[in-house]
Amino acid sequence: MDTQTWSAELEDIFVNQRPRLCCVAAKVLGNTDQADDVVQDAYLKISEATTLFEIKQPISYVSRVVRNLAIDRCRRSVFESALFAKEEEGDNASCASHSPEVIAIDRQALALVVDALDELPERTRCAFELYRSGSHTQREVAHLLGISTTLVKEGLNNYRYSSTLT
Repeated sequence: MDTQTWSAELEDIFVNQRPRLCCVAAKVLGNTDQADDVVQDAYLKISEATTLFEIKQPISYVSRVVRNLAIDRCRRSVFESALFAKEEEGDNASCASHSPEVIAIDRQALALVVDALDELPERTRCAFELYRSGSHTQREVAHLLGISTTLVKEGLNNYRYSSTLT
């Protein structure tokens, strides 16, 4: 079959069988608007094909191309929905602002914490730093400092609600 004959037959199929082809795509997509787009894409895909081969049942072939493109579009839609849903979840998340005002406030708060830690007795400060910053358990802190777990617990509780930290 030569290129001109195939182009004429292809046009005839897409003109005369358009409602049927849209129905094939709509069954997969569940949407008639997208189905019409898929049929148009199928026409472009088939008409731009450079390799010609003999097709015994051109209507079935075109229907299969439409169905496959509809499946591809459906899969792509599901993929994009999942991808962009994750992105949209981040719209409501607060983002850290690095404005000069926020930086100054954070530095002041850090200076207050450092001053409060400097006022603690050495062993209490060490226990506090090991527990809060070092991610050690109270039992581990007690073992490292050679004191009882109860003493660690009392020391941390005494300074937890200190007014100098707030």
